[in-house]
Amino acid sequence: MTDEWVPVEACTLPTAEQPLRVAEFDALFAVLLAADRRGPAWLRLRLRADAGVADSTADLTARESACCSFFAFEIGTIGPEVLVDVRVPDSRYEVLDGVERRAQAALSAR
Repeated sequence: MTDEWVPVEACTLPTAEQPLRVAEFDALFAVLLAADRRGPAWLRLRLRADAGVADSTADLTARESACCSFFAFEIGTIGPEVLVDVRVPDSRYEVLDGVERRAQAALSAR
């Protein structure tokens, strides 16, 4: 994907669709409360549990896993938050760096 999200050789999403996927994650990050790095290959996203957030997050992460199979997403709801644990193999931790940078940029922009 673009913006150093995923190395070009690792992404199977058609090039024309990559900016659209990044925009979908940016929309998700609009309800981001925090992005906590739990380890080199583990990032936890905390999202406001607004109406539809859990469902749209599940849909987006399923589609992302389908094109970049090294991603593992686990979604749960705790109180007013949707938690998204994003994991990658140790060989792909730099991909998580890109996700975290984008998430932190969204938080900083507020």
